Amino acid sequence: MNMKFLYHALYRIVWPFFSLAHPVGARGRDNIPEGGAVICANHSALCDPILVCFACTLRWMVRPMAKIELSRVPVLGWLLGKAGVIYVDRGHADVHAVKEALKWLKEGQKLLVFPEGTRVREGEVVEGKSGAALFATRTGTPLIPVYVSRKKYWFRPSPVVIGEPIYPKIAGRKATAEELEQITEQLMAEIYRLGEGLE
Repeated sequence: MNMKFLYHALYRIVWPFFSLAHPVGARGRDNIPEGGAVICANHSALCDPILVCFACTLRWMVRPMAKIELSRVPVLGWLLGKAGVIYVDRGHADVHAVKEALKWLKEGQKLLVFPEGTRVREGEVVEGKSGAALFATRTGTPLIPVYVSRKKYWFRPSPVVIGEPIYPKIAGRKATAEELEQITEQLMAEIYRLGEGLE
């Protein structure tokens, strides 16, 4: 089954029902550039990937990275995998997932990553993982910071703020672990700056 066809079909099926219950109050869509980009958002609820994909609209096919446990959910896991979700085995160095993500970005497409790696409750502080920075520096693509409001509203828009692209300045070589950490710190600071005054 064609991945893009299924992605578009699922989007059109889910969108009317989801937007009725949880409308997306997207801001900053103009900040999404043409070509490959790593979209990076904070994570506080199961519905965050859906909110971000809907905020980006059908203009872009956004492939989220998700924990491999989701793939084991009967029917749904299979369907999401066929529609483009890249499953990651967080307990091991998942070379297949990394290669698939890099390939997608090099094709000029959009990848969705939650740098915190898990849902974060209000008041918790979780350091961002450097995977998104690695993808961006390896492929020469920008990082797009996105803040998804922790407060999800019924029947009124839940804010999703898309920030300006961050272009990591690593040229002609692989970034060091320290450089990836610095880029990730900058990214996470910008994500949460976008959320100031929303909660």
